[in-house]
Amino acid sequence: MYTLKKSLGQHFLKDETVCIRIVEALNAHQYSQLLEVGPGGGALTKYLKGLVGVDLKLVEIDAEKVAFLLKAYPHVRGKIIEADILEIDAPFSGRFTLIGNFPYNISTQIVFKVIEWREQVETMIGMFQKEVAVRICSGPGSKEYGILSVISQAYYTTTYLFDVDENCFNPPPKVKSGVIMFEDAGNPFGISNHKKFKLLVKLAFGQRRKQLRNPLKPYFKKEDLLDPIFTKRAEQLSVLDFVELLKKMN
Repeated sequence: MYTLKKSLGQHFLKDETVCIRIVEALNAHQYSQLLEVGPGGGALTKYLKGLVGVDLKLVEIDAEKVAFLLKAYPHVRGKIIEADILEIDAPFSGRFTLIGNFPYNISTQIVFKVIEWREQVETMIGMFQKEVAVRICSGPGSKEYGILSVISQAYYTTTYLFDVDENCFNPPPKVKSGVIMFEDAGNPFGISNHKKFKLLVKLAFGQRRKQLRNPLKPYFKKEDLLDPIFTKRAEQLSVLDFVELLKKMN
């Protein structure tokens, strides 16, 4: 057996129907390399270990869970990376798909990790705290729309798949959960400087109630600031609007 560790944000999925729905969403895509993040007690692993023609790897930070997985699922021996997902390099050469019931305390960082690996990650299906999942998939004009929304949607088509009730986990989290999907959009906006784009979006939403002119003034020429777009708030801009601003940024 194994113990649950709150310090690692562990809430293990126990509802088989939900596990099957996640794997069915995964199998609607073609993939040959698959990374499971945070397998924990193996709720999803049991449905992934028998996939034919798929190179499966798992990344798990908790040594106790690694020992459990090796005992419960001998087929994953040699496939487990005992490490922090946020600290490793991409575990495959070439394109791969990512799946997981992500620890909620690092789920936002995992999204940024996926975007860091955007040239390799073709699809991602993950369980998030519902609030975060909704935020990622929201569009301009909504109160949920923010940094995560813009940066995720700049590179991926994001889809909210379904809700997951608290009682589907052990122990039940205090929040609702949701499963979302990223599908590679192939950098449709042609962003060439991701670091600068990320800075622009963070600055804009850093004062989301104010007109863009306030937080962005130091980064644009005086004549560019006369553009009416700078009288808008960050939440009113589409991803394309941010990309157009990026072209003028100092």
